[in-house]
Amino acid sequence: MALRNTEETYGSVAKYFHWLIFLLVAGMIALGFIMTSLENSPLKFRLIGIHKSIGITILALVLIRLGWKMANVAPILPESLAALEKFAAHAGHAMLYILIIVMPLSGWALSSAAGIPVSVFGWFTLPNLVGHDKALAHQLAELHSVLAWVIIAAVSLHVCAALLHHFYHKNNVLRRMLPW
Repeated sequence: MALRNTEETYGSVAKYFHWLIFLLVAGMIALGFIMTSLENSPLKFRLIGIHKSIGITILALVLIRLGWKMANVAPILPESLAALEKFAAHAGHAMLYILIIVMPLSGWALSSAAGIPVSVFGWFTLPNLVGHDKALAHQLAELHSVLAWVIIAAVSLHVCAALLHHFYHKNNVLRRMLPW
C-alpha cells in the first residue's frame, strides 16, 4: 500500500491518521463521561490529567493530519454522486476537522479559566489560553460538554454516510478508507 493518497484511494498515512484519531476521540468521549460521573478523588483528578494530555495529543495529530491532507491529492468522489451530495461530503469533513480542533482548544481554555494548568503527560505545561475566570470556566465547561454531543452526532452521520455509500450506492467510498 502506498504512503500517499491517489485519486482512487487514501494512502496508508491518511488511513493511519483517520483511524488513530477516531479511536482517540471515541476513547476521550468515553473517558469524559466516566470521569465527570465520579466524585472528586485522586482517581478522578488522575483521569482528568490523562484526558487533558490525550486531548492535546489529538489536537497535534489533527493539525499534522491537515498538513498531510494539504500535501496530498484527495481521492475523487464517485461521479454518480449529485452536486449536493458532494457538497455535503466536503462540508461534513470540514465540520469534523473543526470540531476535533475546537474540542481540545475548549478544554485547554476551560482549564486555563479554572486556574488549572494543562500538563501534557508531565513532560511540559502549556501556557494559559485565557486568564483565571470562574464564570468563563463554567461557560467553557458547558461548551465542552455540548461539543462532545455534537461530535457524537457528526461522527454518527459520518459513519451512516459511509455505510450508505457501501451498501446502497455500492461504491468504493468506504473501502478506500478501510485499513485492510
